[in-house]
Amino acid sequence: MSPVAAALDVSHLPDYAHDWALVDVETSGLVARRDRILSIAVLTLGPEGKPVEEFSTLVDPGCDPGPVHVHGLTTERLRGAPAFDRIAERVGALLRGRVLVAHHAQFDYDFLAHEFARAEVSLPVTRRLCTLALNRRVEPPTDSFSLASLAAHYGVRQTRAHDALDDTRVLAGIFRASLAEAVRLDLALPLVPCPPRQDPRFAPKAPKVPCAYRNPGRLVSGGPLVQGMKIAVTGDTDMARAELVARSVAAGLNVMGSVSRHTSALVANGGSSGAPGSGSAKARRAAYEGVPVLDERAFLALLEDVRPGTPHQKQQPAPPVAEPVPASAPDPAVAAPAAVAAPAAVAAAVAEVPAPRQAAPVRTVQPFGRRRVLVLGGSHEEAAAVRARVVELGGAAAINLSASVTDIVLFPGGERDRRLARVTSMGLPVHEPAWLGSPAPQPAGAPVRRTPSAVVLPRGGVVDLPALPAAGRWHVGASWAAPRADCEIDVVAFVLDEDEQASSDGDFVFYGAPESPDGATRLLCDGPTEQTVTVDLGALPPAAQRIAIAAAIDGTATFGDIGAVQISLAPGSDAPVMTQAALDAATSERTLLLAELYRRGPLWRFRAVGQGYAHGLETLVRGYGIEVA
Repeated sequence: MSPVAAALDVSHLPDYAHDWALVDVETSGLVARRDRILSIAVLTLGPEGKPVEEFSTLVDPGCDPGPVHVHGLTTERLRGAPAFDRIAERVGALLRGRVLVAHHAQFDYDFLAHEFARAEVSLPVTRRLCTLALNRRVEPPTDSFSLASLAAHYGVRQTRAHDALDDTRVLAGIFRASLAEAVRLDLALPLVPCPPRQDPRFAPKAPKVPCAYRNPGRLVSGGPLVQGMKIAVTGDTDMARAELVARSVAAGLNVMGSVSRHTSALVANGGSSGAPGSGSAKARRAAYEGVPVLDERAFLALLEDVRPGTPHQKQQPAPPVAEPVPASAPDPAVAAPAAVAAPAAVAAAVAEVPAPRQAAPVRTVQPFGRRRVLVLGGSHEEAAAVRARVVELGGAAAINLSASVTDIVLFPGGERDRRLARVTSMGLPVHEPAWLGSPAPQPAGAPVRRTPSAVVLPRGGVVDLPALPAAGRWHVGASWAAPRADCEIDVVAFVLDEDEQASSDGDFVFYGAPESPDGATRLLCDGPTEQTVTVDLGALPPAAQRIAIAAAIDGTATFGDIGAVQISLAPGSDAPVMTQAALDAATSERTLLLAELYRRGPLWRFRAVGQGYAHGLETLVRGYGIEVA
């Protein structure tokens, strides 16, 4: 650890001075709603960075301890340890009034939230900070952002990996050093407000069995039910609702929790205006969309003879790919959802997305091969043009000042940017925009702050994905320059079938429902300007052909006010970024389709989309066949 980090005292800096509670937990698995904490360590620090108190203990989970080969905590070692409800008050006292700090902070926070809920004790955490997210902003020159790599970089000694107490002490050293870098770079800390997630209403619902058949469309008057039809139920039913749903699912129907224009039929006793159920929101929506309405008796009669449907396409496993393969031509299989707004309008909008330029994603030998350029000042359009030119020259566009930035392009107005003082103190070269007309290659021996290994994609660029281990997850991150007081940005994801439609309501992942029912798709909030969608491709249901990831503004601002959105793709939470892109496509728009993971034959591909829409999130959601209250 550097002397400046070890002696760091930020108590006089209001933006960085907080009381901290550094936490590490070892668990029986990775799913907080199901698995349990096996050991926990808490180390508290004051604003001046000095330790205040330390606590650690093993925990009896009352279940199988899971992967012993990872954490070394056998049933015998845990026997006699206290259950979590016996230590909840002690842990809560250490957390109260402090910012929770952890590596993968949402993981530790979610496990604490569920354990506190089981113990019927309130979790006293109102804010958290993730050291992984903090170092993604700092961008130190490390091979990865794992705890071990960061410890080696910052000179912090690690003796027992996956030991909660030792990991917390290592975390303290990494945190102090990272905080020192944040102060040096004048970076805002990625503090995340924490709602009362221990409340049962935040718990994900039990997994729904995915429907194996494609939606054949509306029920025809006098015609049969067909496997794959989307059915909704409203009002009281003579048969128990659970049994009615179970019989429908067993027959191959797709029972939805809401009504949309893609619903095949609504079951409501009476089935006509003024009859029971006609006053419900589902019935009103069915009348508006022209969805057929059946009473329960008629539905049960049709349920006796459900016709065979068309199964979802089965995909062969992809052959191993050693490294990402950039696509050099437009991919006809890739298009924005034809159901958003109106099909013709969306088709026209997609046509505006430029095709990937030949070899543009991998220009590592061009004049900007090792450069990462930050633009200060200018209009959104001027800055966007510069970032596009940087990528064309083989470099990477930055949206924040970090340790990896090598050059600055300064427009009029940029001299008022608070980051310019830090740029000067770091000795970074500052250029006028004309510098991009004929840039000179970096001189031999020029200092390289970080060698970018990520493939830099232009808007519309595509790469093939290599195969991941069975337990692997792809992490698609989205980040932007700075938070605004007049708006919030929500990152969302849609799991779509062959018809560009969500098969169920749970296929819409957003802040209010941050995990799909099968757990394959999750939303992580890493800070006020950074959110991540994780996808386990191997755990997706058979219907899943595409995962669309978008961002929407809740407020008066537009993406022209926000500036570029940077997206990144990594094969793990702390793994090096494999692919990145800076998206400047939207100006006056309030919804932005960021990226897609989609099937292409036996392979999965990733595309940087960058298509903006003037409508809000509600229109986008409905276009994918989902109704959300």
